[in-house]
Amino acid sequence: MLAWLLVAGVNAVVEKAIAIPTETETTENSELRIQNSGFNSDITSSSLDPMAQVTSVSQLKDVQPSDWAFAALQSLVERYGCIAGYPDSNYRGNRALTRYEFAAGVNACLDRINELIATAAKDLVSREDVTILQKLQEEFATELGTLRGRIDSLEAKNAEIAANQFSTTTKLSGLLIVGLQGRTKNRGDVNFRDGQKDTDDGGTNINVISLAQLYLTSQITPRSYLFTGLLAGRGTTTPRFTNSVSRNDVLLGYEFPTDNLIVSDLNFHWLVTDKLAMMIGTEGVSIPAAFRGPNRVESAATGPLSYFAQRNPILNTGYGHGGIAIDWQFAKRASLQAIYTSYQPGNPGQRSGLFDGNTTTGVQLLLTPTDTIDFSLYYVNNYSSDGCLLTFVGDECLTAVNSTTGRSAPLQTNAVGATVTWQISKSISAGAWGGYTKSYIPGQPGNVETTNYMVFLNFPDLFAKGNLGGIYVGQPPKITSSNLPVGNNVPDFINTGLGRAGGQPGTTTQVEAFYRFQLNDNLSITPGIIHILQPGHTPNSDSVTIGILRSTFTF
Repeated sequence: MLAWLLVAGVNAVVEKAIAIPTETETTENSELRIQNSGFNSDITSSSLDPMAQVTSVSQLKDVQPSDWAFAALQSLVERYGCIAGYPDSNYRGNRALTRYEFAAGVNACLDRINELIATAAKDLVSREDVTILQKLQEEFATELGTLRGRIDSLEAKNAEIAANQFSTTTKLSGLLIVGLQGRTKNRGDVNFRDGQKDTDDGGTNINVISLAQLYLTSQITPRSYLFTGLLAGRGTTTPRFTNSVSRNDVLLGYEFPTDNLIVSDLNFHWLVTDKLAMMIGTEGVSIPAAFRGPNRVESAATGPLSYFAQRNPILNTGYGHGGIAIDWQFAKRASLQAIYTSYQPGNPGQRSGLFDGNTTTGVQLLLTPTDTIDFSLYYVNNYSSDGCLLTFVGDECLTAVNSTTGRSAPLQTNAVGATVTWQISKSISAGAWGGYTKSYIPGQPGNVETTNYMVFLNFPDLFAKGNLGGIYVGQPPKITSSNLPVGNNVPDFINTGLGRAGGQPGTTTQVEAFYRFQLNDNLSITPGIIHILQPGHTPNSDSVTIGILRSTFTF
């Protein structure tokens, strides 16, 4: 009788005897994980804690009195107490069973019966049951021995990890990027309306760019943590023109030169409810950190090479440091992110500080109507005390520097954009984004408008699992029209120094292709090429070609 009961009920015994539910099983049973938000946390909801030993079969939600195995489960639960459920209080009786799992279940029930005998509960256990269990234990002796060996090995590994772990509450991670890149020579046409190339030959140069980052994720409570980042970078893409023709013709995603080690992130993350997360801090509170990216390969370390190809430049506006952000999963396939951030939150001087200087407010609606389509719509409002949006791509400084004061006029900017990606198959995805900004000098007539776009193809697991190919073609932000007061309009200021109304005379087009070789879980190498037509949105400037070899180590 007991053997039949075990066949019917041992599936749940295994969960108590040998393992916590796997990550996949845990994720299936959670309503929300913060790691699915733009805040990238590994903290889970408290509802995922393993369920304690059940004391009644009625505690198993998917077992009904009409089920053929109900009596068997009832006996194992209430008579012998050797059944445990999954974290969601389900039994999952149709799940497949291995011999190792059956052996573990038999052993668990035998241990439980021995406990009952030792505690003078002999009347609950018949001699026949004990004999059957002993025979089953002998039958599965090989499997039990193998299982004990595995458990001993796991315990030894856990002990080693515990002895050498960085901290019981803090996780250390990081990355190192080293890139080798070279540019072709080219000449630019500054005074573009005369059709003459008037800059010196930029020459050809090969140089090295490096970026190192360390991250500390410190658990504060089961639903909150403190995130700290340290960064050091060296090198830039060179040569560059000293004028405005190609000031932002290309910026690599990992190009961030610093004089020394800096604090890049210092922010607190809190899972307020199972569907609402919050981030607040003095460093690293920016739109890219707070908004979920529809392009699933977005990464300066392992994704596209250029800064422009990472995301819509509108989402880089303000280059925020300190502020507050929220992420609200208000429906199964819909979420809303919002942020308020400042470029210099710790400097309360004139034209700077938490509520002055360069401040940015943004909202994003992210929808996943199907498993293969991601769509986001976003709005960004920015006040810049010097007329620069700090996107570092294309036309991002939109008011000219006054020769008398040495300063440029401030701008209030409204920007909108959208991004869509489509997972066509397991081996190819397509996407596109577009953006539009409209800015004005507070209290002055006129405005300046810019547009940008990108279309791209990604090829995950191209030629080998873990590898990635990509092709990106787009137009960086371009001033399409500018009728600010005379002296403030950038295109004519570059051309004549008068700053009269007018837009850019040409259109820059960037073409980027790359292929990432994933050598192992921690190391990848990415060769690529970037070709830029009409840099600086000037039609008579020579094209620029950059060859790149990026290597990335993560841990």
